[in-house]
Amino acid sequence: MVTIRPHAAALVLAILLGTWHLLWAVLVAVGLAQPLIDFILWIHFIRPVYVVERFNVGTALLLIGVTAAVGYGVGWCFAILWNKLHR
Repeated sequence: MVTIRPHAAALVLAILLGTWHLLWAVLVAVGLAQPLIDFILWIHFIRPVYVVERFNVGTALLLIGVTAAVGYGVGWCFAILWNKLHR
């Protein structure tokens, strides 16, 4: 049986989601986010209707912090549930 340490799983998911959103913030900052989101929606047969706003450092930090915190919570819950279900 594999036991998952909750803190380790939480950190992994927090880092993964935080980094993913850091990359998104960088794309917004350098002006590549709108063409990327337009392309992604287009290949899913969706007409692009979303407009990426101008970059704001405070908003970017909030985005990264919130998603990392959510990732931490989800990772922690996943590990707890895994450990309970795989006894």
